[in-house]
Amino acid sequence: MLLDHPSDGLAAIRTQFGAIFVSLELSRSTWLVTSLSPCKGEKMSKRSMKAGDLSELLKLFAELKRKAQARTGESYPLITIQEAGLDGFWLHRALQQEGIESHIVDPASIATPRRRRRAKTDRLDGETLLRTLLAYKRGEVRVCAMVVAPSPAEEDRRRLCRERETLIAERIEHVNRIKGLLFAQGIFDYAPLRRDRRKRLEALRTGDGRALLAHLKAQISRELDRLELLLDQITAVEREQDALLAASKAAGEKTVSNPVAMLLELKSLGPNFTAVLWSEAFYRQFANRRQIASYAGLAATPWRSGGIEREQGVSKAGNPRLRTTMIQLAWLWVRHQPQSALTQWFKVHSQRGRKRAIVALARKLLVALWKYVTAGVVIEGAEIKAAA
Repeated sequence: MLLDHPSDGLAAIRTQFGAIFVSLELSRSTWLVTSLSPCKGEKMSKRSMKAGDLSELLKLFAELKRKAQARTGESYPLITIQEAGLDGFWLHRALQQEGIESHIVDPASIATPRRRRRAKTDRLDGETLLRTLLAYKRGEVRVCAMVVAPSPAEEDRRRLCRERETLIAERIEHVNRIKGLLFAQGIFDYAPLRRDRRKRLEALRTGDGRALLAHLKAQISRELDRLELLLDQITAVEREQDALLAASKAAGEKTVSNPVAMLLELKSLGPNFTAVLWSEAFYRQFANRRQIASYAGLAATPWRSGGIEREQGVSKAGNPRLRTTMIQLAWLWVRHQPQSALTQWFKVHSQRGRKRAIVALARKLLVALWKYVTAGVVIEGAEIKAAA
């Protein structure tokens, strides 16, 4: 049996650092606040409140500080932790504006019991968050992965790429729905994205030679209305994206490093790929190549125990948009940069499996682009676009 005995020694909260530690378990309806104050041993206090009530939360923090000062005669700072999720970063920024040290943790990085059936409640999650924060402040950096919150400007800038991704997915849904409706009537060659889609719709005949019936034609017409609206919105988003890249490129001409201008110089990199790399990856700092590979979910995950040694593939624990973009860019890199060292490496290793090799190439390419835009390390054999 596993028994959790209370510690008889001094609590780490008193012996290592003086602070009030608070975890915030956020949901749509309520917030559960779990706190641990000095001179209370290991006893955690819990308080629930209405979700989104920042003023009530700050009042609770003030009360925690007042009680701790009354017990000890000293004033202690507040350190909070919350999971990255639906609430975004607004609460994190609001706490920082109040002078409170705030941390956002990736919930998937917190270790949990591996029992098949385990208890899970907001109370237990709040206590786990608090213990994770204590371990992190003790210097156990591998206990969890803290999220680097973007600035409001950086967060707003990447909305264009993400909105375009959503619109493209919706466009594919409508195109497939139209094709499916016509396929059931024996029509296989209709292209909804062609400019003459309306004219060709009137001339369509079913597989048995009939004209389209009224309700089917009306349904497809309404689908085309939604599709054309999406096409207009995609064009507008791409226009805004191009303007943003042009402004950044022009503003960065006077600086030493300009990721947008440097990325656009490389063949196989157009505005869409450049915008995703700039807004999803190169807006923040990375200490080494392992960090950026892990951030994209392209880091290797070996399984080695005793005599067992095998690779499990990439972790897929990072930014899914960046990972998908890098896989797509890797295929374009092989096509448009045939003389580069990375392409030559891929040709050698793809003989043992193209899928595994292209994922490895995506990781190598991301690291190479990171070195290129941060340190100016030119990618060996890479071609630069001809000047317009």
